Amino acid sequence: MRAIAFAAVTSLAAALPALAQQPLAQQRAWQPQASGTQVELRGLAVVSATVAWASGAKGTVLRTTDGSTWTALAVPGAEALDLRDIAAFDADTAIAMSAGPGAASRIYRTRDGGATWQLLITNPDAKGFWDAIAFWDARHGVVFGDPVDGRFQVRVTNDGGDTWRAVTDEEGLRALPDEGAFAASGTCLTVAGSADAWFATGGAQTPRVFHSKDGGRTWQASAVPVAAGAPARGLFSVGFRDARVGIATGGDYKDVHMAGANGARSEDGGASWTPVQVLPAGYMSVVVPVPGAPDTFVAAGLAGSGYSVDAGRSWKALDGTPVNTVGFASPTAGWAVGPKGLVLKYVGAPLNR
Repeated sequence: MRAIAFAAVTSLAAALPALAQQPLAQQRAWQPQASGTQVELRGLAVVSATVAWASGAKGTVLRTTDGSTWTALAVPGAEALDLRDIAAFDADTAIAMSAGPGAASRIYRTRDGGATWQLLITNPDAKGFWDAIAFWDARHGVVFGDPVDGRFQVRVTNDGGDTWRAVTDEEGLRALPDEGAFAASGTCLTVAGSADAWFATGGAQTPRVFHSKDGGRTWQASAVPVAAGAPARGLFSVGFRDARVGIATGGDYKDVHMAGANGARSEDGGASWTPVQVLPAGYMSVVVPVPGAPDTFVAAGLAGSGYSVDAGRSWKALDGTPVNTVGFASPTAGWAVGPKGLVLKYVGAPLNR
């Protein structure tokens, strides 16, 4: 959605033994790391406890291979673009997506740790606006964007991004009046397993989550009971641990501490949703499952960050620092990124208790 920009996170760090003996809410959750930039960071891909990639405004891509130091990588031709999402498969291979109107939406790939980049595709629709990208594996992926002529835009690849085929599900991708997606954290689109995908929407009177069971070829939408009905309000993120259990979060990015339910959970793959109060209360731009801890989710946004260890039924606050996105490789390894080049490494107790 053109009115907003934010980020995404991912990776981990070993928890301190002394902290592990305290309740999570009483511990320091995040430790700042030097990013070397002041731009807004909105994309994050955590590969392991030592390898992570981040992306943001002015064509910025950052990478760490030791879990501590971050290096800026130049993407030729992307200097004026907002790289709002990034997917990574190892220390060498990553795919970055820029968001913007028409040709400002692009996808780039590196296979040599960012030394060189290849432009894979430029959005061919002048009215298009890509919001997020996700991959099931190194070959199969999906990119998703705001409605054009009343339908959300979806393209899929089965060759690692070399080619992208437009999906033409006329009814399944039909948008409501004023409905769009928020390119806030790279997580308004998510995938699980080998073929399930979901994307979340806002802006319209009813926020929705769309689900595909066949690798992005066909879609079905379900209403989600959270506040919407305004251009800055609705769902900003969706995360599923498997084909059935998932969380959607959102709020209003113009009213960071807006009261009321800011999330919902599903146990049937997104067909139905139950409202939940994610903590801290307020605007949450990202929610992600934590690998290695099946019942753990972490949510975050400008209101701070929180976690659930019971598959989203109840939540506890982690920290009040405003961030755009988070990502994890395990219950003890993860990062968050945000405004003014903010990079944080998770240093709290394991997120599985």
